[in-house]
Amino acid sequence: MATWFSSQGIKREHAEDDVNRTHDLVWGIGKVAQVAKDAGTPMRGIHEIQVTLRKYEFSPGTLLVRKGEHVKLIMAAADHDHGFKLDDFDINQKIPKGTTVVVEFIADKAGTFQFRCSSVCGLGHRNMKGILVVEE
Repeated sequence: MATWFSSQGIKREHAEDDVNRTHDLVWGIGKVAQVAKDAGTPMRGIHEIQVTLRKYEFSPGTLLVRKGEHVKLIMAAADHDHGFKLDDFDINQKIPKGTTVVVEFIADKAGTFQFRCSSVCGLGHRNMKGILVVEE
């Protein structure tokens, strides 16, 4: 037998197994409450975006992320050697034709930032641009 006192000071006696089951139940409810609390907390995870590069465009051409996110761009050059240059985040990555390259960075500042192709890919190369929008 286990003896204990309730929060009101009442003496309680239960078989040892009952006390252990009650402890496990209370502990389990506490863990469920903690998980539910954690689930309500916004968390900045990895934001993956698939980007295809082809003469003379990025698809999608506008990338939307939130400030603080770890951004992972999975970039595939479909038809020619291309590049991805995002000056405001010090990124300049070559993407050879037929390959997929991953570019990762933290979107640590809000605003609208232009990116462009950094590898001459033909006559329309200068117009191969896109926009990164980082929202608060």
